[in-house]
Amino acid sequence: MSNLKNSVRLMGHLGAAPEVKTIAGSKKLAKFSIATNESYKNEKGEKVQETYWHNVVAWGKLADIAEKYLQKGSEVALEGKLTNHSYTDKEGNKRYVTEILANEILMVGGKD
Repeated sequence: MSNLKNSVRLMGHLGAAPEVKTIAGSKKLAKFSIATNESYKNEKGEKVQETYWHNVVAWGKLADIAEKYLQKGSEVALEGKLTNHSYTDKEGNKRYVTEILANEILMVGGKD
């Protein structure tokens, strides 16, 4: 169970095409967001649907696959781990970012 300590599995749809960059001349990086939905009934018995956005980072071969095959609206299942980092913005405020570092991406939807 040691591999469960930092493990994330999600299925959702891309909100936009992946943003792909090449770093240090040869390492490819893809960043994209996926939306997951949850529905429940509130105290009045009305159906409520919540959408949650998750930032995803993919490196190397996974970045190549994301660049070639994923687009806005693509449905994917992914597995990875949570990563956190911080930075200081232009106004001097410290910002915190949580991302999913993908180690597996499965294209779920059919061909367009």
